[in-house]
Amino acid sequence: MKRNIVIAAVTAAALIGGGTATALATTGDDGGSARQAATTQLSNDDVRDDRNDDGDRDDDAEKTVSADVTASEAIASALKHTSGTVVSAELDDEDDGDKAVWKVDVLSGDNTWHSVSVDPANGKVLGAHTDDEDDTAQVRAALKGSSVTAEEAAKAAAGKGVVTSVDLDEDGKDKSWEAETRKSGGAEQDWKIDLTSGKVTADRSDAQDDDSDDQD
Repeated sequence: MKRNIVIAAVTAAALIGGGTATALATTGDDGGSARQAATTQLSNDDVRDDRNDDGDRDDDAEKTVSADVTASEAIASALKHTSGTVVSAELDDEDDGDKAVWKVDVLSGDNTWHSVSVDPANGKVLGAHTDDEDDTAQVRAALKGSSVTAEEAAKAAAGKGVVTSVDLDEDGKDKSWEAETRKSGGAEQDWKIDLTSGKVTADRSDAQDDDSDDQD
């Protein structure tokens, strides 16, 4: 892939006694690349609270990922390695260490599920393995007659921010692609992408769920 990589790293430390935090950011600029680097902070709970129950800092809150490979590019790379239908793609931190990868789920023609890992820095496939899923028929039914692929849904959602995940919502009456985006300030939002028109709309049901949780 012909692109220059812009790496942004942000390290944050909080002082327990003073209650203040300092952040240092360094960026490398290629001087003319049209590529927009995506810097995404990952955690198990959207980094809403960076301390665990014992009051210690949660290591997940420190994880910062610079991804030059977009969701749609990661999907394209996975399909070159494993042919089939992509059902989801997510920029996710691995079980061990701070490294993050794109996890792309592919349903092959023989109804075998494959999980393909793609490097977010260069788009290379790091590995793949088969998965056991019990919703194959449901997924096939949801995608029947659809004209928008996961790759196209990711491209459509990219106009709203940096896409960190795209997933098929095969439940309920209104089936669609769901995408999560984040902007440079860290704001996160969920979107629905129509399976036939590719129209992107805000996920109102998700917003309502968040409001309900805040009231509890």
